[in-house]
Amino acid sequence: MNHSSDPASPSGERVLRGIPAAGGVIHARVMVVRQAAPEVVRHSLPAGDADGEIKRFQNALVETRQQIQEIQQRVSEAMGAEEAGIFDAHLLTLEDPTLIQQVVRRLTTDHVNAEWAFHEVIGQYVTALQVVEDEYLRERAADIRDIGHRVLNNLMGLAAEQGLARLSQPSIIVAHDLAPSTTAMLDRTKVLGFVTEAGGVTSHTAIMARKLRIPAIVGLPEATRRLHSGEYALIDGHGGSLIVNPTDATLFQYGQIRERRAAFDQRLSDLRDQPAVTMDGRRLVLAANIDEPGDVAEARRAGAEGIGLFRTEYLFLKVGELPDEDAQTAAYKAAVEAAAPEAVVIRTLDLGGDKLLPGALPEANPFLGWRAIRISLAHRDWFAVQLRSILRASAHGKVRLMYPMISSLEELLDANAVLEECRSALRTEGIPFDPELEVGMMIEVPGAALIASQFAPHVDFFSLGTNDLTQYTLAVDRMNERVATLHRVAHPGVLQLIHLTVLAARAHGCSVSACGEAAGDPAFIPLLVGLGVDELSATAAVIPEAKFLLRRLKYQEAVELAQAALKAGTASEVERLSRNVAEQAAPELFSDR
Repeated sequence: MNHSSDPASPSGERVLRGIPAAGGVIHARVMVVRQAAPEVVRHSLPAGDADGEIKRFQNALVETRQQIQEIQQRVSEAMGAEEAGIFDAHLLTLEDPTLIQQVVRRLTTDHVNAEWAFHEVIGQYVTALQVVEDEYLRERAADIRDIGHRVLNNLMGLAAEQGLARLSQPSIIVAHDLAPSTTAMLDRTKVLGFVTEAGGVTSHTAIMARKLRIPAIVGLPEATRRLHSGEYALIDGHGGSLIVNPTDATLFQYGQIRERRAAFDQRLSDLRDQPAVTMDGRRLVLAANIDEPGDVAEARRAGAEGIGLFRTEYLFLKVGELPDEDAQTAAYKAAVEAAAPEAVVIRTLDLGGDKLLPGALPEANPFLGWRAIRISLAHRDWFAVQLRSILRASAHGKVRLMYPMISSLEELLDANAVLEECRSALRTEGIPFDPELEVGMMIEVPGAALIASQFAPHVDFFSLGTNDLTQYTLAVDRMNERVATLHRVAHPGVLQLIHLTVLAARAHGCSVSACGEAAGDPAFIPLLVGLGVDELSATAAVIPEAKFLLRRLKYQEAVELAQAALKAGTASEVERLSRNVAEQAAPELFSDR
């Protein structure tokens, strides 16, 4: 999404653009909420005060736990247990023995006040998550920050989110960020929509907004500076636009858009159980990316055909260490049974060791360092536990196993050897599993794409991680604002690597999926289809529109598009070619954006 502001019209109307987080159109007065984080000051204390500070800290944890449990109960009553499960991670953070021990250690050795000790420790957790490449892990920083602010407020006797409590009339809230727990408790009669400077579509705040059906835009830079309380604005939660001081003509236009969108949403809903097949008969699989078993229900409601990517990192994040075999098996089994009879692709642990593993040494360039399969092969005991758990879950439904960040044939063969050892052990123990379990690998490293033909005989499928593949191919950190605009999947070099991967897969009877952001982007989907991708896996929110497009696309036209794109010299040309095909096939997806 291109974050920008259009020039003001003579009438004073301004258009600001962010990331659409929750659909809907609403027109109301703006309320800017500036939420200053608790100001924490360090105080040196006598050594004898440490016990008292530890007691204060423990009491704050108890008070915060009670607050979160109350929020969770209210969310469960209003929306259901699945939505309330969002706050399980909050509660587990409050019980994290590593975090608690680090705070207590600072209190007993540094002789400082509890506020400062906790502020320092929780800040390290947030910072570590904020710089991780994976969007899901990055968004969990907001959850940790939410907990951190609540504990500090309780230590300091402060009330949280006072600005929202002062709402006297229905408003559009504009804030730097809204904590998930705050979003869950919003008064729908007073908060008609919200805009935040921070956050992404996978944040728990965005998820809660969609559940509450509150139109929302996130990731709108400097929103609290560019907007003023009392102004009127219109939120277009479908397209990610915020129109400040809209004219009568704009309001009329959006009134029509709202009516068209309601009718279009019904058309999308009617497609839920229809297959993803092009007009000329090319059948594709349209699956969903999930982070935990509870996400399967939303994926099914969106019309997903199974799970194309089950990230298992959440298991680690919830407890700070890899759960035991039975706990992992239970989690995978829950997802598999919920998705049955469709398949679930379970990806083995994909963490950056420098940021998230206890005791890991800092690295100068973590994205080129110790992460994903490299960690698993270095900790074969962990790896074996996860592989056994996945195998055991395969006895309860269709499971496909996938390795992340494979960069050499040696790594793949080594991983497969560990898998075979696990299979052999389970046979000996008489524990059932699917002997036909399919094994695949991510194509995220340019070197892997270049030698895909060497990998193909040893796997059943490839999955294109378009985000990382683009980052590594173009030497662009998409989280670095100075170069983020250079991160373009349509770059001719990236296309050539995708093409090589598909050719290698075809030659050896492997299937190819795509699970990066491009797989859910209507403007890019025709190109992926034309390049020969068999399966697309995206967030549940974009699946209805992706299916709508696929069912109106002609495969032969997509193939011709891909042929032209492979000869193109620039990313701009490729983007124009692909978008043109998408717009011609499904103009409804683009007309109101």
